[in-house]
Amino acid sequence: MSVIKDSLSRRDFLRLAGITAAGTALAACGVVPTKTPVADQGPVQLVYQDWRTEWFPGLAQEMLTKFNNEHPNIRVFYTPDPDNLEVKMPADMAAGTAPDVLAGCCEFFSAWANAGYLLDLRPYVEADLDQETIKDWSPAQYKALFTQDGKQFALPKYHGGLALYYNKDLFDAAGVDYPTGDWSYEDYLDAMKRLTVRQGDETTQWGSMFDVSWDRIQIHVNGFGGHFVNPEDHKKCEMALQPAQEAMEWLRKRMWEDKVMSTFLDVQNVETRKAFTQQKIAMVEDGSWALRDILDNANFAFGVAPFPTGPKRHATLATTDGFGIYAGTKHPEASWELLKFLISKDYGRAMARTHFLQPARASLVSEWAEFIRKEYPNKAKGVDLEAFADGQIKGYSLTAETFPNMVGVSKIAEDAWDQIFTLGKAPVSTMEKVCQQIEALQQTSGQLLAPCGCDTKV
Repeated sequence: MSVIKDSLSRRDFLRLAGITAAGTALAACGVVPTKTPVADQGPVQLVYQDWRTEWFPGLAQEMLTKFNNEHPNIRVFYTPDPDNLEVKMPADMAAGTAPDVLAGCCEFFSAWANAGYLLDLRPYVEADLDQETIKDWSPAQYKALFTQDGKQFALPKYHGGLALYYNKDLFDAAGVDYPTGDWSYEDYLDAMKRLTVRQGDETTQWGSMFDVSWDRIQIHVNGFGGHFVNPEDHKKCEMALQPAQEAMEWLRKRMWEDKVMSTFLDVQNVETRKAFTQQKIAMVEDGSWALRDILDNANFAFGVAPFPTGPKRHATLATTDGFGIYAGTKHPEASWELLKFLISKDYGRAMARTHFLQPARASLVSEWAEFIRKEYPNKAKGVDLEAFADGQIKGYSLTAETFPNMVGVSKIAEDAWDQIFTLGKAPVSTMEKVCQQIEALQQTSGQLLAPCGCDTKV
């Protein structure tokens, strides 16, 4: 249809999707793959929703043009994520106006799956995806895109890896050896102390910094042998158990007793990567997703090292970004064809080349590193870019642990962490009450809007 642009505005998309809202809402109650080939269905129209960041729409349009040319029986239209994605999408899904194929991540993606809004991909994967592709993904990331009851709701989009950025100039000035893949927490702490600069009672430079957020704290807890969520029973909270308490206390002491880790208040609430490029901190725990910003803004020599090994195990973060299919789609087979294109090496290369997104496929990591070195031959010289993939390649990457009902959970934990870490006004034992509140929430469904016209539950 020539009157429809390949890129749909949110309003245009909802108008188009609203025509079939009733039918798709019913389909959301349980869509299973049909055996009718895509070619026999005639031309179909799909809506694909993904990031709205400045660089992404152009990439999506270019790649979808290729897909449309190669699949004349399918026409795909791109629409950007709404601003309030986590709140807006459950409403669209319940109303039957969600896109056919969409991207997501983090706790909200699994929450959509647990609510029944995402198609179970297992039949398609088993019938149509080769083992070579599956083995090319991080096992941790791949496993994270399943619900606890075994429903496969997505496939990997990209693999953001957490590592340790360090300012070589500041290390050299302090006479501190650069971080290596063998660093322990003791090595990390020793370097932080030596890299912290004080003028009287005022600290002008801190050794390191981390985001006070769910997954960044969890990785430290994992390194101490603990968990946020009980691996055997996802309704049980382990934030108050000894390993988790020890990890959080280690972080708290670095911030409020040793004062070698910066709080957000110390750096005037700027994000971690900006505090690093402003040289307020000598090291920062951040991911490959921050690489382009740091390359653009760092006016000093920097390096990257694998995340330090914790007292009990080596752990680092892998993102859970993935592509899924709306359970209410009228065209599951065509949507699967599109999803296969989105997880292809060509799409992974396009994201790696355009914005340096670390590919989900391990076999593309060397190409990704070369894209970066070619564009930043001076700044990227001597930077161990492969350090971001160290956990992916060696198998110690982990993903964010989530509860079945995440509605309100993050806020409860983050409010407590603000008091413990950012303000220094509460002990880590505060997490005992946090666990009680989180477990109480697990007794409810957590569905803000239930599919299939069911009653809304909180």
